[in-house]
Amino acid sequence: MTELRGDGAATSEYRWALPSVLLGDGSAGGRVRRSTRDWIVDILLFLLACGLTFLSLIELRAQRPPEPLMFAEQVTGALSCAAVWLRRRWPVALAVVTGLLSSYLEMPGGASVAALFTVAVHRPFKISGPITLFNLLTLIPYVSLRPQTELDRTWTAALGVAIVLTVFAWGIVIRARRQLVWSLRQRADSAAEEAKRLERERIAREMHDVLAHRISMLSLHAGALEFRPDAPPGEIAKAAGAIRANAHLALQDLREVIGVLRHSTSEGEGGEGTVPDRPQPTLADLPALVEECRHAGMDVRLDLRADGAPEGPGRNLYRIVQEALTNARKHAGGAPVTVTVEGAPGKALSVEVRNPLGGRHGGLGVRHGTRIPGAGAGLIGLTERAELAGGRLEHGATPQGEFVVRAWLPWPVETTQEDDA
Repeated sequence: MTELRGDGAATSEYRWALPSVLLGDGSAGGRVRRSTRDWIVDILLFLLACGLTFLSLIELRAQRPPEPLMFAEQVTGALSCAAVWLRRRWPVALAVVTGLLSSYLEMPGGASVAALFTVAVHRPFKISGPITLFNLLTLIPYVSLRPQTELDRTWTAALGVAIVLTVFAWGIVIRARRQLVWSLRQRADSAAEEAKRLERERIAREMHDVLAHRISMLSLHAGALEFRPDAPPGEIAKAAGAIRANAHLALQDLREVIGVLRHSTSEGEGGEGTVPDRPQPTLADLPALVEECRHAGMDVRLDLRADGAPEGPGRNLYRIVQEALTNARKHAGGAPVTVTVEGAPGKALSVEVRNPLGGRHGGLGVRHGTRIPGAGAGLIGLTERAELAGGRLEHGATPQGEFVVRAWLPWPVETTQEDDA
């Protein structure tokens, strides 16, 4: 069996049996190197042309043609057989020249057949079709001018048409098969690139969702220490501890992402190592996330009315709430945030995160006017995440002066074998 790598090259224990056009040679527009199979085919076609020429020579000697004609036949026959080795470089020119010679002479016929086959294999129909028609037309002067009986002319014309059409059809079939293999290779390469792109987007989305949350927590506590250097030692120690804990978690998340990237690279190079995945958060971890934000000084109220959500929708909803709370810390300061989650099996699992535009600051909060910079891709990533999960997400300001993020995710009903029966 043959396997095609993403770089367009072929790896196979039968590599020698493939033509050079399917081995990735000549992709940069340079000269294509002949493979082992190409050399075998070239030798066989050369021997075929020589064999047909030899048979024509025996037939001509039996007919005893004039000496000048016999000499011309032998010279053109030998040169045509030698020119078969040039069929890959100049197939059309070789087919035209040998076709013209075979319009009266007999010995160049073997080389003409090899040239026609090469054109049918390596050139599109708009070129190979006219060349085939030209070879059919050269049969007219050959049949008309050669001295033979009327019955011989009929059989000669029929045999010539059959040989030309058979060789042309054989070449077309080979060309079509090669184009099919090439298109399958291109589809495989495109699928591999698409899979890599989707994997990179998934890793980038996870890294943004996790690290943006941790870094915003670091910025919040660091801004609090900068804004209130005269705060009580207990609050300063608490903020410093939160900074240390979130920095440790951010490094751990970053190490995990780097491990996934290295694992993907080792798989692409044939590696077999595996990186154990850390348990992903689900809907059950949402209260812990809200409590962590409260410890950071945020005013968050959680209304959770959805129990037992599946792992996939629950994880997506967790990431949506995490990113929405991160954006609230960045852009709404100390404004209160309300998180409402509800859903049931067979219905949509919905979440709404609402906070007033702007914010108020006090206590160990971020200094007024300080904004945490963002990449501007958080809400775009959330929308893509919801759509990939089969749901939808909306966000924007309301006439009441609030910013709302709403998401709906499907919650399929789990059925048992008895229910299916």
